[in-house]
Amino acid sequence: MRSLLLLQSSGAALIYALSLAVAHAATGGEPGAVAQIDVAPCLAAASADDMDKAASACAAVIDNEKTAKADLIKALVARGALYARHDQIDRAIADDSRALLLDPTLADTFNARGELWLKKGDKPKAVQDFGAALRIDPNHEKAKANHKAMARELERIGAQMAVAGKPSFNCAGARRAVERAICGNRELADLDREIYGSHMRVVRKARSPAEARKIQREQDEFIARRNAGFGRPGYDLKKAMQERLQQINGVDGY
Repeated sequence: MRSLLLLQSSGAALIYALSLAVAHAATGGEPGAVAQIDVAPCLAAASADDMDKAASACAAVIDNEKTAKADLIKALVARGALYARHDQIDRAIADDSRALLLDPTLADTFNARGELWLKKGDKPKAVQDFGAALRIDPNHEKAKANHKAMARELERIGAQMAVAGKPSFNCAGARRAVERAICGNRELADLDREIYGSHMRVVRKARSPAEARKIQREQDEFIARRNAGFGRPGYDLKKAMQERLQQINGVDGY
């Protein structure tokens, strides 16, 4: 009886040992180790611009809670870039944002997300991301170019806001009724400033002094007609100003 018990115990031990050996061979590591998630198919599909394959391959990596952090970041950045190329801006921003939460030292990803914000029209967030990329890597060429362009754009917007609602002349010295009307109407004031700016642009581009004088004469004639016509029945100041602006800029606005 005792021999039978020993035999059963030995058999159980042997089965247990074999099961450990199988587990070790299957995982390539210690017993109970989890098979590593392969990020390569995701990266390959994204690189090949294959949305269908990337959808499943990258999701298998990104949605698996056991994926290593480094591989998760790689998959998120790769899928984000793929989404961006296919104009799925919100999805691309979401992937880039998640990657940056995991690793806030990714200058390329900050720059990429900045470009995405720019496509959405969110210039403040774009500038913020370009600046973040430069703080990480001051020599990041794309981020430098993007940040510089945005700084100029914001400066231009600021300058436009500073003169918004102001005509080309000093309202403090306005004497004519038409000038006071322009000063008292933001839309007319903006139109007057645009007309003046466009007029000066074409004067500067004149090919000869004679052409410049002709352009100035046309502007003077418009001002004279405007001053004489304002207040008369049927005269539409806004329409006259819009027509003059179109005349200067041409049908296409140039």
